[in-house]
Amino acid sequence: QVQLVESGGGLVQAGGSLRLSCAASGRTFSTYAMGWFRQAPGKEREFVAAIRFSGTNTHYANSVKGRFTISRDNAKNSVYLQMNSLKPEDTAVYYCAADLYWGVITRGPIDAMDYWGKGTLVTVSA
Repeated sequence: QVQLVESGGGLVQAGGSLRLSCAASGRTFSTYAMGWFRQAPGKEREFVAAIRFSGTNTHYANSVKGRFTISRDNAKNSVYLQMNSLKPEDTAVYYCAADLYWGVITRGPIDAMDYWGKGTLVTVSA
C-alpha cells in the first residue's frame, strides 16, 4: 500500500512559481513510477509530468514543457513539481499518482493508476 499526500498549492500571480510536494508512505515507494496530473474546473483530469522509479527519465505534457520540472527523492519518499512561469490556464487541482508501470503513468488510462493523492489546489491569477 502507498498513501500519497500533496502539499504546496496556493494562490500565485501569473509569471510566478510554486513547488508542489507529494509525500508517500510505504517502503516500496522507490519501485513506483510517479506522476503529476491536474484537473481544472469543468474539465477532465490530464497528465502533467512523470518520473521513473529511478529518476533517470522524465516526461512532460507539451503544455508545461520548459516551465515545469518533476523530481524525486527516494530517500525521503517524496516527489516534487517545480512550476515556473505560471499561467492562469495552469489553475487546477494537482494530483500525485503512483503506478508500477511507466506506460500507465505516461499513457494512461488515467483511471488505471495504482494510487492517487487527494490533490492540492493551484490558483494562478491574471
